[in-house]
Amino acid sequence: MSDKRFVDTNILVYAHDRSAGVKHKRAQSLIEQLWNSGQGVLSTQVLQELCVNLRRKIQPALVADEVRRLIQDYLSWEIVVNTTDSVIEALEIEQRHKISFWDALIVQSALTSGATVLYSEDLAAGQRYGTIRVINPLAGVNA
Repeated sequence: MSDKRFVDTNILVYAHDRSAGVKHKRAQSLIEQLWNSGQGVLSTQVLQELCVNLRRKIQPALVADEVRRLIQDYLSWEIVVNTTDSVIEALEIEQRHKISFWDALIVQSALTSGATVLYSEDLAAGQRYGTIRVINPLAGVNA
């Protein structure tokens, strides 16, 4: 059984958004655990979304050099590279599970990596997608 844990973008954003209160603390703690265990998995989609969100959605926004260094650090994690096949598979997952294409691409990447857990605030906690189980590490936190 795999010990890999795939992390959705929103969890990473909270981990780096100091204004997010309890969500920041919980997400930061989870990311630290994944750093220490070596279990963390990301995808090129997650890294791309993280770049945009850290520069536009959090306050204060990070500058490009800070984001670049952060992304370079995350490159030590296992990274699933999205391919044309990934897109086709995500379209099938989208249709089968009635989720958005972008969420389906996250699920597809998690499945490709062999992870058994997908940490996400966007997908339904407890939902299973094949061998993947969704866990919301921020459940019960309002702000």
